[in-house]
Amino acid sequence: MKWKGRTTSGNVTDRRIGGSKTAIGGVGIAVLLIYTLITGDPSALLGNLFNGGSSNNDPLTAEEIEMGEFVSVVLADTEVVWKKVFAEYDKVYKPAKLVLYRDTTNSGCGTASSNIGPFYCSADQTIYIDLIFYKDLKTRFNAPGDFAMAYVIAHEVGHHIQYQLGILEEFYDMRTKVSTTEFNQLSVRLELQADYMAGVWAHHIQGMGYLEEGDLQEAINAAGAVGDDRIQEQTQGRVTPDNFTHGTSEQRVRWFKKGFAAGDLEDGDTFSATTLYYRNELLIA
Repeated sequence: MKWKGRTTSGNVTDRRIGGSKTAIGGVGIAVLLIYTLITGDPSALLGNLFNGGSSNNDPLTAEEIEMGEFVSVVLADTEVVWKKVFAEYDKVYKPAKLVLYRDTTNSGCGTASSNIGPFYCSADQTIYIDLIFYKDLKTRFNAPGDFAMAYVIAHEVGHHIQYQLGILEEFYDMRTKVSTTEFNQLSVRLELQADYMAGVWAHHIQGMGYLEEGDLQEAINAAGAVGDDRIQEQTQGRVTPDNFTHGTSEQRVRWFKKGFAAGDLEDGDTFSATTLYYRNELLIA
């Protein structure tokens, strides 16, 4: 993905060192560059930026700093795309916030932990990401590439879209009205819709000229890698469809591709879809 040197989002908060809540945007990066040119040593300024001036002995590596900037660029792209898409439906898009952290942090939905992976909290309309997940994509899930991580961010922003459209509220209202199995099926449809919205975002990113060769395949590989069936096979050696909450690899790839082809919200109603796919069999949902 062509992302270096591009506009970053002002809605990113970095807590990776000392619980800092410093937002890193284009201005901060520019100040860092100027400071480096003058002093030749950015470490002191980085300490102030990320630690609030505190003495933290575990500074961010160059790779971690770069990944933070990458995430901020991707979030900025989602803001541009969804502002445009919402305007087409006479709606106003209010951007999501995003928090970078290490290991654990507080969220509006309770404690965020790297063990549960990236997630969206509707209580504070914020995405929480420990970037160790980027390494997990490459090693554990065999889905490398920067656009694989971009897909993950776009998927979480998809949940923010669902929040703004009132879909999340309706989903949560069903928790006490249906059985666990039925609620899991609704959860699958919710997640597949977020995959569809990630595809819509990718459609517009391609139109903006930011995709490079292989990027789309990276996203498809990531969508397939985190399917319920594949994860269950890896972790428990068998597949139990009643426990699916995100959809199979085939379903996730299919709905991402569908959003990529459409580029709008018209074909993304997974809750009204009469059929879903599991492996090569067509199942009545």
